Amino acid sequence: MADSLDFDGVVLDIEGTVCPISFVKDVLFPYALTSLDTLLTTSWNSPTFTPYRDAFPAEHRTSPSTFRAHVHDLVARDVKIAYLKNLQGHLWLSGYTSGVLTCPLFPDVLPALKHWHASKIPIVIYSSGSVAAQKLLFQYTNGEGGDKDLRGLVAGWFDTVNAGLKGESGSYGRIVEGMNGFRRENGEGDIGVARWLFCSDRVEEVDAAREAGMQAVVV
Repeated sequence: MADSLDFDGVVLDIEGTVCPISFVKDVLFPYALTSLDTLLTTSWNSPTFTPYRDAFPAEHRTSPSTFRAHVHDLVARDVKIAYLKNLQGHLWLSGYTSGVLTCPLFPDVLPALKHWHASKIPIVIYSSGSVAAQKLLFQYTNGEGGDKDLRGLVAGWFDTVNAGLKGESGSYGRIVEGMNGFRRENGEGDIGVARWLFCSDRVEEVDAAREAGMQAVVV
């Protein structure tokens, strides 16, 4: 993954970049919808669920059935909105912790992550999925033994809330600013935008990163 390029920091997309699109579309999304049905029956007014429920627009949470219909509509249209992504992360938690869900990384991903980490190249994850969902995915991978939980290899986590939409160039600038802020707090120097590499399977995201001044490749 990006072996021949010269860079000091790397930003990775998730879906289609570190794991198959099918894992997200055919495993994670259906699991969340199935889990939602149970949750709406048993926990509509539960304190653990109401923060996620109440983040949705008022007109879509008048009843469990109305809420369910709105969630199904958003998922069918692949709408990338924060309140849906936060709910999905909450719904996936039980699947990951029970062992039902495990992220199947592409074969070249773990060696690349280990190489970059050993080379002091900061690794950043940027996805439309919530930061909480990103961390779950990297915590429960198909790696062997001690290589299952990869969160310790990642220096920063960004989503559409703390960075912005992935098709907008300003989002990539905010990632660089955020990471350089973290680095200064730790006594490390800034990494200029041109020294960051962004990897994604989506051309429009790569174009946005390049517009921001990053190096970027379609993988």
